Amino acid sequence: MLVHRRGAGRRALSLVAALIVALPMIVVGQNRADAAPGPSFTNPVVPAPNSADPTLVQYNGQYYYVATTWTSNILMRRSSTIAGLRSAQERRIFTATQNTGCCTMWAPHLEQINNRWYIYYSVAPRAGYGSRRTHVLESAANDPMGPYTYRGVLNLMPNDGWAIDGAVLKLNGALYFHYSAFHADKLQSIYIAPMSSPTSVSAYGTRISAPTLAWERQGQPVNEGSFALQRNGRTFLTYSASYCGTADYKLGMLEYRGGNPLEASSWTKFPSPIFQRSNANGVYGPGHHSFFTSPDGTEIWIAYHANSSASQGCGTTRTTRVQKISWNADGTPNLGVPVPTSKVLAPPSGEAARSGS
Repeated sequence: MLVHRRGAGRRALSLVAALIVALPMIVVGQNRADAAPGPSFTNPVVPAPNSADPTLVQYNGQYYYVATTWTSNILMRRSSTIAGLRSAQERRIFTATQNTGCCTMWAPHLEQINNRWYIYYSVAPRAGYGSRRTHVLESAANDPMGPYTYRGVLNLMPNDGWAIDGAVLKLNGALYFHYSAFHADKLQSIYIAPMSSPTSVSAYGTRISAPTLAWERQGQPVNEGSFALQRNGRTFLTYSASYCGTADYKLGMLEYRGGNPLEASSWTKFPSPIFQRSNANGVYGPGHHSFFTSPDGTEIWIAYHANSSASQGCGTTRTTRVQKISWNADGTPNLGVPVPTSKVLAPPSGEAARSGS
């Protein structure tokens, strides 16, 4: 997400446990279904301008895609193949008109909970109406395309404080909302808050990660754009680090070690980035990502934005790319190296041999 320097309960409710059915945060281990190969493709899969900060979800054999638009509109693409996303129609899902959040929509995040879909996004307010905050929409039925109803603002920080890049974590039978905000020490950090429902939190968030390592502080010290990945009983929280206006925007990772998820001591930060620029492949500033499953459930893929020039910065030049991830012998995710745009990629496993939206 574009970030410039700005002044800027702890209980799991039984209601939350009852609500949770499925989340696009990735939990590995689904049943496989045979499907014919789909078409190969090259990156980027979605071109500029509405292609930064992507969330890509695979649901019932269809891909659903949302990203930053820089306007008051949330737009969604749908396609039965990754290759088809490039030409898929952008459909307007919602237009923000509230005084508290009307303009320059960033980083929409699509989640399925209890047979409803939710879109979490941040918008700037009209002049005189406070800070950029996170808002939420709820679908009328179990269709990612909506229609959606506006459900309000998540009260994540004291004094209606600035909060962006939010997503949902399912952990120990409860829902948590993780996001990026400024701490009193002026560091843009990762926070987590307990949720009382998919549209509200029951307490302000607490910080679980600050940009303290050198590779998290290039350009500006930043932690943002977090996304959960779970496998074999382990929970990883991956996030973007350093300033998005540099070619050194990259991904880092936390792991949940047990205990109260709202306490920083329950999380361990990995000492090195897990995904970063590749000068050899011509990929710069890869970050603000999501993960999605292949149609047959056997593969995990990453969707992320990146630039093709080190000087392009943090605007509308960033395009969405995807590639398959793997797993290290120690059980941690291996995201590999960002692939060049010239590389032809096979589609996700089980993708149907048809294109379109």
